[in-house]
Amino acid sequence: MSSGAVVNLLRWHAMTVPGGVGTRTAQFTALSFDVSVQETLSALTTGKTLVIPPDTTRRDAAALTQWLHEHHITELFAPHLVIEAVCQAANETHLHLPHLQHLIQAGEALTLTEPLREFFLHHPTAQLHNNYGPTETHVATAHTLPTTHTWHEPTAPIGHPIHTTSAYVLDTGLQPVPVGVPGELYLAGAGVARGYLGRPGLTASRFIANPYTQDGTGARMYRTGDIVRWRADGQLEYLGRADDQVKIRGFRIEPGEIASVLTHHPAVAQAVVITHEDRPGHKHLVAYVVPADDESPDPATLRTHMAEKLPDYMVPSAV
Repeated sequence: MSSGAVVNLLRWHAMTVPGGVGTRTAQFTALSFDVSVQETLSALTTGKTLVIPPDTTRRDAAALTQWLHEHHITELFAPHLVIEAVCQAANETHLHLPHLQHLIQAGEALTLTEPLREFFLHHPTAQLHNNYGPTETHVATAHTLPTTHTWHEPTAPIGHPIHTTSAYVLDTGLQPVPVGVPGELYLAGAGVARGYLGRPGLTASRFIANPYTQDGTGARMYRTGDIVRWRADGQLEYLGRADDQVKIRGFRIEPGEIASVLTHHPAVAQAVVITHEDRPGHKHLVAYVVPADDESPDPATLRTHMAEKLPDYMVPSAV
């Protein structure tokens, strides 16, 4: 990613989420999560104050909500599950957060659950922003939700392309599809990365020539693998993936990679990993295995086996 892409992102953010001296931004997201670039640099380049919570506070919704209140936090960047947990904690304790004006969601689909609706009903000046974009472009489209009285749908659109960004919804022949028809999302413009370091084959398969540029500069567009459609109001609606990749808590996960690790255990003959969504917006991984012999393997042993070879966010919650 060139520095120009980051500058473009910060310029857009300054227009969308204004603020300067006196604005207090929570440094909540992990540095390994690309949202941290926007979170940190948008504060430091505009004179805002970056406030860092203790690690124990990050993992406790009630403690985080109280911390937001005590430190007069104005902006919070977090995945949907964290924002929902904060809203629910504030609702249950009747804690009013008058300073919290901007909640910026990124990393997963935004579901407009009842805790969110109740929180924003009692915080009419707060704004909920739904930012969309893969790591290869960071934020590419965005939508700021209006008041809760107009939240008639269960999910939020991912909005319009941001400053100097173009979005194309194309069929398998790279032709634009009509409004309302699902297609794969391709992104172009200032935010598109140069490619994957040291991986020319993968770069060539995901970053392709943009046939819709008019200036003959040979610009490229990024193939996201996300299925979307244009709505009648000109906004993009996220529908799902064109492949098996899933996103949980902002992390990209290939279920097949987890299944491969499972089948390398001597007690497992076959395995498949899927996502369960017990309630809207709450996805978790579940693995199903076929024993290699008549004795069923111990699920805890298999989870330990996976934990030794995979990061914790890729270990299924149940086997």
